[in-house]
Amino acid sequence: QLVESGGGLVQPGGSLRLSCTSARRFFRASPMGWFRETPGKQRELVASFTTDGGSAYADSAKDRFTISRDDVKNTIYLQMNMLKSEDTAVYYCNTVDKYYIWGPGTRVTVSS
Repeated sequence: QLVESGGGLVQPGGSLRLSCTSARRFFRASPMGWFRETPGKQRELVASFTTDGGSAYADSAKDRFTISRDDVKNTIYLQMNMLKSEDTAVYYCNTVDKYYIWGPGTRVTVSS
């Protein structure tokens, strides 16, 4: 039910905005987040909303990534700036406790 989009090939230092939507309304009680996965590594949470309405970021994403939402469109976004080669991964959205079935993800490749 989760569908991610917006990935692609970008040069180092570039930007991308990822989107995540669902046919069902996101549960407000379950904070949504963005995860990423690279070969050989566990899927990691890079950005999420918090239960108090704020947001939280992995150290690797701080000051570069911004999570946001549009409740009218039932869409979660991840604005990624100053991209680095190590940001190359498949990105997924889900609740922070991984409640939903995973979507297909969207691939981000940072390379010159």
